[in-house]
Amino acid sequence: MAIQKSENIWHNGRLIPWDEATIHVMSHVVHYGSSVFEGIRCYAPPSGPAIFRAHEHIQRLLDSAKVYRIDIGYTRQQLVNAMLETVGSNGVWPCYVRPIVLRGYGEAGVNPFNSPIEVYIINYPWGKYLGGEGEGCDACVSSWTRIAPNTLPAMSKSGANYMNSQLIKMEAIVNGFAEGIALDVNGFVSEGSGENVFVYHRDKLITAPLGNSVLPGITRDSVLQIARDLGITVQEQMIPREMLYICDEAFFTGTAAEITGIRSVDKIKLGKGAVGPITKAIQREFYAIVRGEKPDRHGWLTPVPVHAKQPVGV
Repeated sequence: MAIQKSENIWHNGRLIPWDEATIHVMSHVVHYGSSVFEGIRCYAPPSGPAIFRAHEHIQRLLDSAKVYRIDIGYTRQQLVNAMLETVGSNGVWPCYVRPIVLRGYGEAGVNPFNSPIEVYIINYPWGKYLGGEGEGCDACVSSWTRIAPNTLPAMSKSGANYMNSQLIKMEAIVNGFAEGIALDVNGFVSEGSGENVFVYHRDKLITAPLGNSVLPGITRDSVLQIARDLGITVQEQMIPREMLYICDEAFFTGTAAEITGIRSVDKIKLGKGAVGPITKAIQREFYAIVRGEKPDRHGWLTPVPVHAKQPVGV
């Protein structure tokens, strides 16, 4: 489905019209994948639109840029303020927010240092990614391995990393699955094409540690906190492939996926082949917070100044 345009895009400190946010075909990013980015949701609780964990997402963007020696030139607070300005000016919520930093039109060649740094922030309406709260999805273990340590940095959310993700996703789709789960170079569970993975096995909620080529997901971190709040035992440990088949429940987490239950892996049903009770309990708590039905006790929501704008929604 085509992206629905919003009015403005933030570019290097100012708002510009959507159709003017263009880059040259000779931009470094086009040829060498030199970008880092974030995916963030803005929710619409009764008190007004609010961006989910805005500061943590922007800190990860800054960390990703640092790994790739990209000097963004803006502080974390300046970029958070820019997101608020963008969403507020467009009057589009709930929505998806995409900050992206890229190397633009400069010199040709792999050396990126002489290409200018461009910073954009975009927001647009976007709904569910892998299905509704109670639906769940069917996944497979991918034949594609997640990027290995000391090849591409898995802790950096860079555009180049997502070529690996595209291979995982395309393979899953053509084989009739909603999503693929990649193993790391040693054969342990890493993550989906764009999500972290959790399994519930023998009364413990388990997710892979960052050392298994895992992106430090903001939703992942939120789920770990929610599970502790609910009294669920949580553990970060290496997950053997076969645990995906014998666990009681499993689910994906991410900005796009939010919290999506996994019904089956490689056509092996998990539990009863439906979204399980632990997954549902975590989903209920997560959505109650972001929708304003429960207090934002962890300070995850940053309100958007809306002025006179009216929401477009999805």
